Amino acid sequence: MADSQLSAAPLPVHAASHPMAGPGYGKRSAPDQHRRTNNDFAHLPPREAAIAGYVDQLPDGADISVKTLAKHLPYGQCALRTALNALQRAGHLRRGREHLAGSGSQHWITRSWWSRTARGDDWWSAFTRGAVPEREQPPDRARPTRTRAHILLAALGRTAPVLSLSQADCAALAPLLTEWFARGVTDEYVLQALTSGLPSPVHHPAALLRKRLVDKLPPEPAPSPTRPPLRILECSRCRTPGRPEALPGGICGACRGEGAPRSHNGPLPPPEVRSRVAEIRDAMNQRRERTPV
Repeated sequence: MADSQLSAAPLPVHAASHPMAGPGYGKRSAPDQHRRTNNDFAHLPPREAAIAGYVDQLPDGADISVKTLAKHLPYGQCALRTALNALQRAGHLRRGREHLAGSGSQHWITRSWWSRTARGDDWWSAFTRGAVPEREQPPDRARPTRTRAHILLAALGRTAPVLSLSQADCAALAPLLTEWFARGVTDEYVLQALTSGLPSPVHHPAALLRKRLVDKLPPEPAPSPTRPPLRILECSRCRTPGRPEALPGGICGACRGEGAPRSHNGPLPPPEVRSRVAEIRDAMNQRRERTPV
């Protein structure tokens, strides 16, 4: 079948069969999007419009990596990688890295923010700096999606097979875990609390988890000033990572013609890698110093 025929054909979406990413990863919807219409992606080429329509209908937390999409869409990884880069340039997708604030570690995770409404580079730059508030779920979603708590509970079986839960168990326990997240704990903290020191054998995983969720509920944290997460944004043209303030308009200095251009696909020179690591470490230390004990 010709690629043009594949590109023009609508892509069926079976959200229930599309895999979810690990807790904390996957698709994240940007705030303040317009309501879904049949013409949301009419400005895109057919292939990109079909892929955008598919991704847009997936729930938050869905795995939208190139490898996973290639298993569910009639395109190869190379074509999908090209299409996702085009969607980023068109303002629907932005990828970057985010430090897990309050995790007490140097752990960074990859973020993939999605917006049905095309956004300019200035908007994305403001969003990644925390100037645009991020919501857990857009107000106009046509159907409910699985919450962060539900996703983590459903994935528990990957860490501890004896804690595999049914859909009904996840739905029943999710409100208890939501209260943990409201108190500022990380996914890693929850996994440690729920999976450490398990009895052998585990006869009733749902009952055991309910007891742990109630008995080990963390105390409410003292109120502290809200600070935006520390993020590294990708240049919208060459995808080179950098701090948002170093990418005015979402474009790096090399793409603006400032200094010698750098290969878009090659590794960063060692001095620049050390410079960026030092910059990130200094920023994290400053945040810790400002955080009240």
